[in-house]
Amino acid sequence: MTSPVLVGKNARRFTAPGVIPGFGLTFGYTLIYLGVIVLFPLATLIWQSSGLGFSGLYAIASEPRVAASLRTTFFISFAAAVVDLFFGLIVAWVLTRYDFPGRRLLDAFVDLPFALPTAVAGISLAALYSPNGWFGAPLADYDIKVAYTRWGILVALIFIGLPFVVRTVQPIISELEVELEEASATLGAGRLQTVIRVMLPPLAPALLTGFALAFARSIGEYGSVIFIAGNIAYVSEIAPLLIVVKLEQYDVPGATGIATIMLAISFAALLLINLVQAWSRRRFGHV
Repeated sequence: MTSPVLVGKNARRFTAPGVIPGFGLTFGYTLIYLGVIVLFPLATLIWQSSGLGFSGLYAIASEPRVAASLRTTFFISFAAAVVDLFFGLIVAWVLTRYDFPGRRLLDAFVDLPFALPTAVAGISLAALYSPNGWFGAPLADYDIKVAYTRWGILVALIFIGLPFVVRTVQPIISELEVELEEASATLGAGRLQTVIRVMLPPLAPALLTGFALAFARSIGEYGSVIFIAGNIAYVSEIAPLLIVVKLEQYDVPGATGIATIMLAISFAALLLINLVQAWSRRRFGHV
């Protein structure tokens, strides 16, 4: 049983559960959490950067080193999220639709980037892809260098972002009815048509959510990247590292400006992704 409360001119329904008590307490805790843990730090950052003004932020963003680090961060983060989207869908599909020896172990390995300290992940990847590493040595024979280049950043971001896509898509795949695929095949649709017209529409919102999570995580990743990136200014220096460099140089306004620019670009990108996700829900009728 619920107790509706009408609020505002449009009399929108504000519902509280009537069986389990404590709605007011939990709702208040939610508001406090969002305010203190999420909104207050962001508001503080924006307030501190307001002293710089738009011209000051533009001047910081126009610095060659800052512009190069922002391009490196966002471009490689986007590329890593795209790769995670493709391989994450494949991994989620295999883990959900097939039963094979070691499936549970493989499923557990997917969460390894969540549990592994970022510094450990960075050192491990740097050791693997260094010129003398297990993967780096064979690649070096073909004059392909991964560690201490932008390719190293891409590898690290793919590693930490893949679980977001897999875990977001897995529940949706498990709910897909096999009968729809069989009906599509019965009606004469090819495999590619079945994938595009039957399987992808209900997966689209989850794929966009996984992409957004992987992209957002990649933008702010620091620990696993600095060990394999090389951290060369104008080449493989990421924006979070440059913020640390600015703070070490006691350039707090510069660090605040870079953080604010990253926040604005990230917010715009996530807003765009959410708009596309909402359009996908309306277009295909899936939640």
